[in-house]
Parts: sequence; structure tokens; C-alpha cells
Amino acid sequence: MNPPISRRTVTTSLLAGAAALGTAGIAHAAPAAGRPATGHGRPADPTVVLIHGAFADGSSWRAVVQRLLRQGHRVLVPALPLRGLASDAAYIRSVLESVSGPVVLVGHSYGGAVISQAAAGLPSVKALVYIAAFVPEIGESALQLTGKFPGSTLGEATVTQHYPLPDGGQGDELVIRKDLFRDQFAAGVPVPTAQVMAAGQRPITLAALQEPATAAAWKKIPSWYLVATEDRNIPPAAERWMAERARAHTVAVRAPHAVSVSDPGPVTDLILRAVRSVRTGH
Repeated sequence: MNPPISRRTVTTSLLAGAAALGTAGIAHAAPAAGRPATGHGRPADPTVVLIHGAFADGSSWRAVVQRLLRQGHRVLVPALPLRGLASDAAYIRSVLESVSGPVVLVGHSYGGAVISQAAAGLPSVKALVYIAAFVPEIGESALQLTGKFPGSTLGEATVTQHYPLPDGGQGDELVIRKDLFRDQFAAGVPVPTAQVMAAGQRPITLAALQEPATAAAWKKIPSWYLVATEDRNIPPAAERWMAERARAHTVAVRAPHAVSVSDPGPVTDLILRAVRSVRTGH
């Protein structure tokens, strides 16, 4: 059983996520002019919670956050531990439970598996948005879905590093080779930006990618999906298949896996479609 997660832990992580985004992407934005300052805004205005995936961190949402903030939306970008699906989902659920009012929950890559599990049975989450992300059925893992269709070159681009566990054993975690990072993860992103992303990539445990989902919130919560047609991590065919299975409102963008960095405009537009749906109830 996972140990209880304290509110202090949640707050610390949210502040860390805001710091990663820089001053332009502070997680708790002030209400826009003319909007009542009532905690998380008017009940009809959802908070957008952005969950990054493997080999990334909160800064991968920077340009999306900037666009959302300019339009007066409230945004949270918690840092995902990337240690295990159940524990990561439990942590994000704790974050969601600290938010007042409705939530539009967005996940990229492995973050899609996390939001699918974290949002299950949580009435505040009104919409799920998957950005080149995993949408597992109960019993499926991220690695299983990656191999369902041909096209992923992630296996050849990653290396395994070992870290000690508290019980004296060793765990395995994956990182993308820095010399392959841009082509694998962020093709088309300017070289200096991709180099910074490679240097700051967050490793994910192999166990997290192998761990089967135990919940599938997309079965009951309306979903949106962005397919990145140049994705080399998750095969685009797998993305389309998962989106169709989830009956998600789907768009396709010619973009790499790191689509929130390469093409933040379409990503933001899809999130705003979900926000409008929550506002109007349609």
C-alpha cells in the first residue's frame, strides 16, 4: 500500500512545477481583470491541470501555459514522479482533490495513463485531454500499447540506468540517449531547445511502463485526443486506435512526440475545446 501523501508534499510539487515553467508559467495564475477572485475562479471556469510524461518535465508545457494564462485560465502543472503507475496516479489524484471546482485534466505520453487512472470516480474531473498519450484499458500497460502497432523506435534510443532501492535491491530506469534525443523525441524543435530538453529529461522506471492500469476514467469522462503523426515514441497508428476506442474528439497534427513544445498552438486549441465543452455542458 502506498504511504499517504501529505498536503505539504502536494504544495511542494506544485511550486516545483511552477519554478520549472518560469515566471511566465506560474501554476497559480491571478484571476483575469474583471473576474472575481474566488479561489480557483468561478465554478463554471475549470482549472486546467497539465501532466507531463516520461523524459520530460513541467517545462514541456511552457508555451501552452503561456497561451492559457493570457486568456485568463487557471493552470496547474504538478511534477510527475515517474516511479510507478499506481503511485503516480495516487499522487496526481491528491493534487486534483486540492483543486476547487471543475477540472480539465490533460496528459502527455505516459501522463495519459496516469490521468486515466487518477481521474476514475473523481467527480471534479469533467474532461480528459490526451496529447500523443497512452489511453490504457484496465490491464494494459504503456509498453504493451507501444508494441501494439509498428513504428516506435524508442527501444533503440533509450539506455537503462540502475539506482539503489531502500530494500537494498536495484531498480531500472530509462533515459533517451542525448545524441538521439532530438530525432527521437523532439524532431523539428530548434537544436538549442532540444539540447536543453535532453539535459533536463526526467527518467522513468521500467516498472512504471510495465505496470498495468487498474482504472479507465475515459469510459465515463468525455475525452479529446491529439494524434502526433510524426511520433517516434508511440506509433501514430496506436494513438489513432486508442483515440477511436475512447470515442475521443480527435485532431491530427504533423508533429513529433514533444508536440506541446513543437506545436503549442494546436495543443492549446484542443484544450480550449474541452474547456468550452465543460463551460457550456455540451
